[in-house]
Amino acid sequence: MEASAERYSYNPVLRWNPQVEDYFIKAYGSLHFAQISKALTRPSCYSCIRVNTLRSTSDAVIEKLQGIMRNSPSENDVQDINLEGSKGSNSFDLGMAAKLSSFQNGPISKCQIPGLEYVVFVKGSGPHGIDYGYAPGKPPKEVLVSRKCAEAVLRGAQVYVPGVMACSSHVEEGDLVAVSVAVEQPAPDGGWGLGITRGTVLQGLQTDPYYFERNGLYIGQGTTMLSRAGIFRASQGIAVEMNNRVFKLPSFHDVLEGEIFLQNLPSIVTAHALDPQKGERILDMCAAPGGKTTAIAMLMKDEGEVIAADRSHNKVMDVQKLAAEMGLTCITTYKLDALKAVCKRNGSTDMTTLCYNKDKNDVVTQRSDSRPLENVGSSTIIVGSDADTTCKLVSNEKGNERTYNSKADTRKNTRRMRNGPGRNQSLGGRVENSKGFLPNIFDRVLLDAPCSALGLRPRLFAGEETIESLRNHGKYQRRMFDQAVQLVRPGGVLVYSTCTINPGENEALVRYALDTYKFLSLAPQHPRIGGPGLVGSCEFPDGYTE
Repeated sequence: MEASAERYSYNPVLRWNPQVEDYFIKAYGSLHFAQISKALTRPSCYSCIRVNTLRSTSDAVIEKLQGIMRNSPSENDVQDINLEGSKGSNSFDLGMAAKLSSFQNGPISKCQIPGLEYVVFVKGSGPHGIDYGYAPGKPPKEVLVSRKCAEAVLRGAQVYVPGVMACSSHVEEGDLVAVSVAVEQPAPDGGWGLGITRGTVLQGLQTDPYYFERNGLYIGQGTTMLSRAGIFRASQGIAVEMNNRVFKLPSFHDVLEGEIFLQNLPSIVTAHALDPQKGERILDMCAAPGGKTTAIAMLMKDEGEVIAADRSHNKVMDVQKLAAEMGLTCITTYKLDALKAVCKRNGSTDMTTLCYNKDKNDVVTQRSDSRPLENVGSSTIIVGSDADTTCKLVSNEKGNERTYNSKADTRKNTRRMRNGPGRNQSLGGRVENSKGFLPNIFDRVLLDAPCSALGLRPRLFAGEETIESLRNHGKYQRRMFDQAVQLVRPGGVLVYSTCTINPGENEALVRYALDTYKFLSLAPQHPRIGGPGLVGSCEFPDGYTE
């Protein structure tokens, strides 16, 4: 029975590329990195909620959530938790939660950090031991899911059809099944792969694919919503409804829409560290999906201008949808590649900036060459702002040209008038493109750069990143930072953030910024959560020094 208990448990070991693992051990130390790796395989022990203070208050939201949870069948899953008695790799989370909040009055609590009273924590629990019904010679019915599906389930999702890789035979709708995970393994070509055919039959024997690799990779128990045949014939829908999870967090899907937003605490702190003020002009360079953008607008009381840019049409649409849901009107979205955020000056193109004075509503035209980049001041990282001018970039390149419509365009417009607007022309699907912004026109700039995302959790596999790919991430981020530093005004603030533990994308970029741009100075972060950054350097076998 001890062997079965060890097998039907949740105790994953995070796999890394060997060179990457050595690099991180040198950076963090062996013991600390082992703690980080283990923590990454677990979801957070609490949910973090940002309250939309323009529509509600923390106290009102807490009261509503308590009412919802009282009527929820999973109420006891969250209520019966003892912070001091919980054990395991979530001890860091529990200690952090104890410092940031006070759970004496139940599972829902307001953040105790000054300035973050609009943040609410909801306690979760886990890891829990689950009785999967194993008997000698009679293993439980089982559904094997992909690693990405499992990571979503650990965050609270159900098991959807596309995520199912294999299944026991004779599984019918309504059966109780154990849910296990297929994690990538070393492949003969030196890479990583699954090496399993979707639809494989699991017999519970050692001849099963990934039989031994599944030891300690069981994430819960659920009820099948389809038969085995239905699961592998359908293209969408829920395959297994999870009713007994290793980690239990209350679901807030479609709850209090517009009043709350589920967001990780570091993301909230990032927007707060930017310290946006009313009336300022702020740029979020990589804005999707819009969590930090809307947090910035909320901190500004929806007064000022927040420019949200992203290179993906659909992601820009997501930002627009979230801003509308939260009732924020100061956000303007653009489709724009962050590597092209600074507009190029072309002698044949007359680029102008239309500026309006908020006090007088006067419109003035400012030539694009009237603020050369060379005027960047000596302190471009942290100073407050009393800016009262907002600028918008437009092009007068074809202002005096005659417009010619071809017969094809005329026919197309006629069909459109007759049949109505197409999907791309509909009001809900419009995304405005931008050719970039003039230098020095933003009071504050947030560069939440695309990264290796090695700090996101839960994570069950990390072997896809190599030393070369990590270096490439760093190079890409430096190019974006080179753009960002040109856009912030003299005396303005530039905040750089990632969601990775890779020092090459964090501390190394800060070193690059301070060495390259002597007018920058490192500013204190408020509020500050967590420990100090890394110092020193790392030399790689190929001679590269970071």
